[in-house]
Amino acid sequence: MQERAVRTRQRVLNAAAELLSSQGRAGISTRAVSAAAGVQPPTLYRLFGDKDGLLDALAAYGFAQYLREKQALEETDDPVADLCRSWDLHVGFGLSRPGFYVLMYGEGRYRGGMPGGLETVAILRRTLARVAAAGRLRMSVERATQLVHAMGLGVVLSLIATPPAERDESLPARAREHALRMITTTGTVGEESTDEEPGSDVACRAAALREALSRGGTTAMTPSEGALLTDWLDRLADTGPAARSAF
Repeated sequence: MQERAVRTRQRVLNAAAELLSSQGRAGISTRAVSAAAGVQPPTLYRLFGDKDGLLDALAAYGFAQYLREKQALEETDDPVADLCRSWDLHVGFGLSRPGFYVLMYGEGRYRGGMPGGLETVAILRRTLARVAAAGRLRMSVERATQLVHAMGLGVVLSLIATPPAERDESLPARAREHALRMITTTGTVGEESTDEEPGSDVACRAAALREALSRGGTTAMTPSEGALLTDWLDRLADTGPAARSAF
């Protein structure tokens, strides 16, 4: 009996996914999904609780697809290049599956307790942590994560809302390069950089040390001392010119 319910649930999700892809968010109604899946409306309520439960399950379905693509990206020894590839994949997913993207991100379902949504942000944070460890991040990992995530969402949602014939196809690449200029340096810590703003090197060193400590830890300090140092390093990283101008 339970196995049958699992199969029925998957059939309903598949039907809802096809409707979302072909008709967008407006095409997801209890009646339409029930008809497409070949079940009665009460079945949907039994499996998902209500329409919001169905939408949450459909968003989780979309996040599973997105994560498969995201996790298939192999890491290289250049975290900034990996960040660019991750950005391009995110934009490509959103524009190829606009209905899913609006459901997943436009309605905020990447927040809260949805594991798939939280993991997409966690992947971005881990990539930026690698940029920081390489000495190339001009602000704290947390602030850079918020900035890149917000810019990526804004670009994709703006393009989705624009008729295809009126879209500026160069916008995602231009926004990506602008984000990179804001958050990264041209060289690693200890190398000559083209950054001319005073304080940039200090912010990079603070972010790099913060990441090194979070990875390897240190036995020279108590936990409370380590927490205090972490707070200081984040503050130093976010008092650089790049972080100040980002918000």
